[in-house]
Amino acid sequence: MFEGQPKGLFALALANTGERFGYYTMLAVFALFLRANFGLAPGTAGFIYSSFLMLVYFLPLFGGMMADKYGFGKMVTIGILIMFAGYLLLAVPLGGDIMALITMIAALVMIGIGTGLFKGNLQVMVGDLYNAPEYADKRDSGFSIFYMAINIGALFAPTAAVKIMEWAQANLGVSVNDSYHFAFAVACASLILSIAIYYLTRSTFRHVEGGKQANGKDDNNAAPAEELSPADTKARIVALCLVFAVVIFFWMAFHQNGLTLTYFANEFTVKSVEGVQSMAFDVFNLVAVIIIVYALFSLFQSKTGRGKAIAGIVLAACAGFLAWRYTNVEGSMDISAPIFQQFNPFYVVALTPVSLAIFGALARKGKEPSAPRKIAYGMLVAAVGFGVMAFFSMGLPSPDEQAAAGDNATFVSANCLISTYLVLTFAELLLSPMGISFVSKVAPPKYKGMMMGGWFVATAVGNFLVSVGGFLWGSLPLWSVWAVFIVLCLLSAAFMFIMMKRLEKVC
Repeated sequence: MFEGQPKGLFALALANTGERFGYYTMLAVFALFLRANFGLAPGTAGFIYSSFLMLVYFLPLFGGMMADKYGFGKMVTIGILIMFAGYLLLAVPLGGDIMALITMIAALVMIGIGTGLFKGNLQVMVGDLYNAPEYADKRDSGFSIFYMAINIGALFAPTAAVKIMEWAQANLGVSVNDSYHFAFAVACASLILSIAIYYLTRSTFRHVEGGKQANGKDDNNAAPAEELSPADTKARIVALCLVFAVVIFFWMAFHQNGLTLTYFANEFTVKSVEGVQSMAFDVFNLVAVIIIVYALFSLFQSKTGRGKAIAGIVLAACAGFLAWRYTNVEGSMDISAPIFQQFNPFYVVALTPVSLAIFGALARKGKEPSAPRKIAYGMLVAAVGFGVMAFFSMGLPSPDEQAAAGDNATFVSANCLISTYLVLTFAELLLSPMGISFVSKVAPPKYKGMMMGGWFVATAVGNFLVSVGGFLWGSLPLWSVWAVFIVLCLLSAAFMFIMMKRLEKVC
């Protein structure tokens, strides 16, 4: 899995992990913060939440255009600095009046601009590492590893947000509303770590930073751009736009994890768990499970006795750790809505080697699906994920009825969301890293930055449409809210299969 990858991949992945940890720490509590601090209705909070997500994913288009002219590395650095200023502003507790709201919006704009310069350009640099012939066949697996690293940061984010809020309330005497700002401050610290990693490891990827040097000449290590005919260029851009149209609806559905799925966790899910189930809500137990998965792969894939022995020791140690934690489980454990967001990144990190092993085996047999076909399958799996939510929601009251029920409110098992996130993660692994890899491979060389920006624009539109879930949240039966996303995912999958020949032609 990790063998044969360029060193720059791991450097850029770690730099991105730091930034994503801060981003997801903030995002884990953001929708709840909007409702608690400003007293906003679900739909209004959802509109602000989705508008911010749209900004974060729309601005990489312009960031890519600037990088095509001035260089990817320079834009990445500037982006981190602007993001830091935005998170710092967001971390200041100003209350819940109109000035606080305006200040928050200004901070969100700065974070969006900084992310626009950072996120897409970093991923273009990752893609360019695989332009060298010796790495060409490692592109898909490389992006899967890169995507896994993103989710390592996201895995710890919900726990970090919840724990630092609890610490601030218990030790500093701050209110619940003010404690949210401590979670936002975590992002500032994570960006310092991110920029430090970037510059300490720069020698491994400097040749793909691009741009003009001070002497007016191109980077000596930069690979010459491939020349394409106008017809080929047009065919590639059209194929990419078709994929962009589909991913809009995936992200519209998938990013309900921070909105309606978090609302569901807050309003319809039990507030405590016990026994084995409670172990799933401790991030260190999840890390132990992840290590066990990787140790198992190492145990069976290692070519030396020493490697197998080390894997066996690690496996036994983690299994012993989990057994010890189980013997110390007592009583029930309180859980809060944001903590459910740790399951998606946990599944991504744990299942990435499984995904790579499956597709690796298919590739050796010449049966690996193309990236567009994987995306289509991902849409089908996403529909199944929301089908799980619809199944668990049958017979539940509407959100308005639940709020009015008081002590007679109906709650469901935490397993509902845990299983839903598992299915949605399978969809994400089929779609997101494969989509980014597809863009980096198919994009005309002269427009790589802009095309990667186009991927993020499609994601931005989907994220803006996330607000639809917020506006549906109220008087409608819960199953009908999830049915909307089921239908959209199925229609998107059908469109992909219809256009498959055109898409696979440019692969």
